[in-house]
Amino acid sequence: MGRIIYFTGGARSGKSAQAEQYIFDREYTKRIYIATSIPFDDEMKLRVKKHREQRGEDWITIEGYRDLIKKISPYVAKDGVILLDCLTNMVTNLMIMDKDIDWDNLPMESLEQIEKEISQEVNKLFDYFREIPMDTVIVSNELGMGVIPPYPLGRYFRDICGKVNQMAGKYSDEAYMAVSGLQLKLK
Repeated sequence: MGRIIYFTGGARSGKSAQAEQYIFDREYTKRIYIATSIPFDDEMKLRVKKHREQRGEDWITIEGYRDLIKKISPYVAKDGVILLDCLTNMVTNLMIMDKDIDWDNLPMESLEQIEKEISQEVNKLFDYFREIPMDTVIVSNELGMGVIPPYPLGRYFRDICGKVNQMAGKYSDEAYMAVSGLQLKLK
């Protein structure tokens, strides 16, 4: 059975580097990286490049944000590890990709349905991580500790990410928070 190790923190807090170091400090036989971002601009492309260089070449990279179980299954190996970076990008893409939504005038019933679909997708993935013989390290941004977003999409995103992060905390065997490059063990 796989263990889930969760790293959260603010933007540029060091959470991804800490998650990678956690993996490098252990003797995993296979490393799988799940890239949930969609590098659509030069800034994101540069971030992806830096992360790839930081990890090194001996990783299997899977790109996507939906139906990840199908993409991961062929690579599952005993004593391996999966790094999902990051859960927040996954939620972003589940909310806005393949959808044409007027977030400023979204009925509450529609918002509840979107949140339910995202929660089901993430819950199914976490259940899968528990069943496979690999550890999974999950990285996510901690949101909601700052200014309340002035527009509906920002508030919906913050709220859905908050609930998904609570799920990650609940499912995790170990949990850490990165703050200013420092690591705080939560669980």
